Amino acid sequence: MRAFLQVEDFFLPPPFRKIKMTSQTLFPTLQIPETLAAGPGPGNTDPRVLAAFANAGLADHMQADVLRGMIECKHMLRDVWGTVNVHTYGVAGTGWSGLDVMLNAVLPGDSVVAFANGTFSGIDALTIRMKSANREELRVNPMDPKPQSVTVILVPHGQSVGADVIEPALAEKKPKWAFMAHWETGSGRVNDIRAFSDACERHGVLGLVDAVSSLGIADFAIDDYPGVVGWASCPQKGVLCLPLTYAPVSFSDRYIAEIKASGCHSYVHHPILEARHWGVIDGAEVPAGSYHRTHSGYAIAAFHEALRITLQHGRAQKARDYAYHEQALRQAVTAMGCQVTSNMTSLVVLNLPGALAGREKELVQACRAAGFGIWPTLSEPVQVRIGILNQLSAAAITDIVSRFAKAMIAMGADLDLNAVTHGLRNYYQSAKAAN
Repeated sequence: MRAFLQVEDFFLPPPFRKIKMTSQTLFPTLQIPETLAAGPGPGNTDPRVLAAFANAGLADHMQADVLRGMIECKHMLRDVWGTVNVHTYGVAGTGWSGLDVMLNAVLPGDSVVAFANGTFSGIDALTIRMKSANREELRVNPMDPKPQSVTVILVPHGQSVGADVIEPALAEKKPKWAFMAHWETGSGRVNDIRAFSDACERHGVLGLVDAVSSLGIADFAIDDYPGVVGWASCPQKGVLCLPLTYAPVSFSDRYIAEIKASGCHSYVHHPILEARHWGVIDGAEVPAGSYHRTHSGYAIAAFHEALRITLQHGRAQKARDYAYHEQALRQAVTAMGCQVTSNMTSLVVLNLPGALAGREKELVQACRAAGFGIWPTLSEPVQVRIGILNQLSAAAITDIVSRFAKAMIAMGADLDLNAVTHGLRNYYQSAKAAN
């Protein structure tokens, strides 16, 4: 598993790599066309979120409505997470920012067991190794340290992390911390959060979970998993806000007690200091936030509306809708001769038919050039990922299926588009009749 990703193959066509910059260079106004984001995330932002962002007034970051919006976001986040944790708030930035706050609890020399079964849990594990490494271990390999205190359990690409792996590792190592991704979008696999929480409780381990790909999609309440003390997610997947807004986190009293006892090597991404602007000081809620960082009224407005949309949809209903439409997509691509290997409900990860095997990157590049944003996997073996974030309608799934089928046909695939779309219509009509 590669720790660092080379994304230029997917995003920077050769002409753009040859631009020569000078002090006199003035580019024309940037125009970004509308595209269909049909990968693992981010998804296409809801128009209501974009409107909330654009219509927010120019305001000081300590303006009363901005602070009120942050307090309301905090309370809505508790409902979305399914928790009473007072330290539940958003971290300014992307999902990586939220993960960094959570993982800042890990200090040099801390014993950790981390489970990795894809690109992103692998990067999480690298982050943990960097945080747990002492100075000498960092000096030996600064970019990829191998601290003795960290055990990374590698589960092969395309397989889930289950009790058969979790229980023996924690029983043997009995670490201070354990880490796992809930849903791993690198390979499209759902990992066993119940087995993880139970094993952490059984062995006195503090569990940490990357819920970037499950929050706002799966129907779960984090208070049902007491072995997990820290959770981190992102704004742009299940919550469907703008990527650079607020990454949701939630920490139990046990986690916060550990931070108070051991400290944290950060000011900006300190789990307790971050909570101050969200009206949480010394574990108690206060009427308004205090100064910690400059927040954006635009971002707060967008995040606030995204949470409202999530709660209006309903956690359980949204989970059912994702499962329903993912099954339609799964059946359609299977009818095209693809083999689906994922078990998430927000995307399918697939192998192309034999005639197209080995041309996954070529297919992805052709789709992206046509405004259809699907993705390859970023670890071996290379597969194709097609996502349905915020595409929960028969019309949207039909559009995704048609675009993918046409791209395969353009590369020489022998398939009947009419038969595929007819099967899709039958799926939706049968489901509608059954209800």
